Amino acid sequence: MVDVIIIGKGPAGVSSALYTARAGLTTCVVGTDKSALKKAERIENYYGFESISGQELLQYGEKQLSRLGVEIVEGEVMDVAYSDVFIVTTTSGIMTAKAVIIATGAPRNTVKIDGLRRLEGKGVSYCAVCDAFFYRKKKVAVLGNSHYALHEYNAIKDVASEAIVLTDGKPCEEDFGSAKVIDKKIRKLIGDDRLQQVVFDDDSEIEIDGLFVALGQASADVLARKIGAVSDKGFIQTDRDMMTTVPGLFACGDCIGGLMQISKAVSDGAIAGTAAVRYVKAKK
Repeated sequence: MVDVIIIGKGPAGVSSALYTARAGLTTCVVGTDKSALKKAERIENYYGFESISGQELLQYGEKQLSRLGVEIVEGEVMDVAYSDVFIVTTTSGIMTAKAVIIATGAPRNTVKIDGLRRLEGKGVSYCAVCDAFFYRKKKVAVLGNSHYALHEYNAIKDVASEAIVLTDGKPCEEDFGSAKVIDKKIRKLIGDDRLQQVVFDDDSEIEIDGLFVALGQASADVLARKIGAVSDKGFIQTDRDMMTTVPGLFACGDCIGGLMQISKAVSDGAIAGTAAVRYVKAKK
């Protein structure tokens, strides 16, 4: 077990790790190389750099962490839970910590399907672990094609009477075993007060009671909601110390909304890191 696990290795995550590591806390940063910052060809509004690429800035950040001895784990985070300690499930394994900082950037895993937003909370869910209880002995589907979708499928398959996988026209990136996989493009979801049907572009349809959206990687607000933290319109809610409604769980950077700039992400990370230090040391 480490003192702090930081999810995300962009400016906010690296900034928070610098403060926790320098304060003597064992720190592990988990992230992938899929940061949106990598796509920035030139950054010319960040203090100290006349001009720098997003890729270069990310590399400098990782070098700083390496010099401090911070462990950097390459992998996707699929679940965050709490049982005396925080339990973080990743594609590289399960890790535990006394505090967690979410710094994964703004939610981007969206899909335009007619009826999806309208039926959120009425059959459309973003957390199989959270909502599995409500779908006992019912027919459900998981929307996605990656490791995260596989994780959600495994969480619901033994609870529901039937669980299928919908890829929305994309090829599977993971082996879903014996699961029924439908790779047709989805046109719309049908239902008044509750989700009832999924209609595909070829006019075929299936009746269904629940749909669990698991596109790409688990977004920041989904991870927060899995553990009971409050989010609003896709952004995690925090106090002035970047702590969520769950004690010991912090969030910083684009995932909490506001001005989505590197300078703010670094500031948020510094606040979250120092607050996490106070939290962990108080627990000790």
